[in-house]
Amino acid sequence: MESGVLGSVTYECMRCGTNVTIEELSALPEIKCICGFRVFRKARQPVVKQIKAI
Repeated sequence: MESGVLGSVTYECMRCGTNVTIEELSALPEIKCICGFRVFRKARQPVVKQIKAI
């Protein structure tokens, strides 16, 4: 996989809301936020897709 594709995915800490990329998480020895919390969720894109109804 290309590293540019992986860099676009961001995760958000469930406690403090800090956004981190998968590359930043992989550089750390364990998956943990700066606040010490270990639960992340994938951050949604700011653009909402709209489709035309049939």
